[in-house]
Amino acid sequence: MLDSFLQLSPITQALLATLFTWGVTAAGAAAVFVKNEINPKHLDATLGFAAGVMIAASFWSLLSPGIEMAEQMGQIPWLTAVIGFLGGGVFMRLTDKFLPHLHPGLKMNQSEGVKTSWQRSTLLVLAITLHNFPEGLAVGVAFGAIDAGLPSANIGGAIALAIGIGIQNFPEGTAVSMPLRREGLSRGKSFMMGQASGIVEPIAGVMGAMFVIVMQPILPYALCFAAGAMIFVVVEELIPESQRVQGNIDLVTMSTMIGFAVMMLLDVALG
Repeated sequence: MLDSFLQLSPITQALLATLFTWGVTAAGAAAVFVKNEINPKHLDATLGFAAGVMIAASFWSLLSPGIEMAEQMGQIPWLTAVIGFLGGGVFMRLTDKFLPHLHPGLKMNQSEGVKTSWQRSTLLVLAITLHNFPEGLAVGVAFGAIDAGLPSANIGGAIALAIGIGIQNFPEGTAVSMPLRREGLSRGKSFMMGQASGIVEPIAGVMGAMFVIVMQPILPYALCFAAGAMIFVVVEELIPESQRVQGNIDLVTMSTMIGFAVMMLLDVALG
């Protein structure tokens, strides 16, 4: 099966990999069928774990290969990294500013983005969708980079990134469906809306792979851009949400370190 996967085009590989990450999101959202809510301490720990995975992936799977590729392509490595990284952060800041969304646990008057009459449930899903976009983009760019034939781009690293993103998507799916269930939605609707937050990943993945294949000179920038977008999500969303309860800060810190270690292990072992 792995051999068949390796023979596919990078775009198809990116599609399958992000369908996997979306599927894990759906699996996490399916937890709403067996329970009505998640322990706040467990939720904070999983958010911390997700933050650790994304921080590690940003460096090991995106920034470091991006810097190496910039050097191999004759670019100024530090300049490429800075431009791409900050560009990803600026893009996410603008998206965050204009896209209506509401983070779990907040009141309607604390929603962000342009004002809208959309329902609370829709705004909750959009918050996680905003989070998932850079994840799908990162996976797509990683697989698309393989087409460039550069030593720093390899299938093992791209697969490791997809697995790491998939692992942290499971608790994210649960973190979406459970609040929707508490809002009074049926189990079926909570699940459907929870898994729908991950549908953006295959879309972003295919877009990212296609873009870097067609525009190979911007490949190092794209990798660093994806890293910047993911770090923005970690600092703006995951860490603050995981530390709302002061008593869980130490637990969240250790969970973040474990998440980082898991992603680092995957990337070093497979990449």
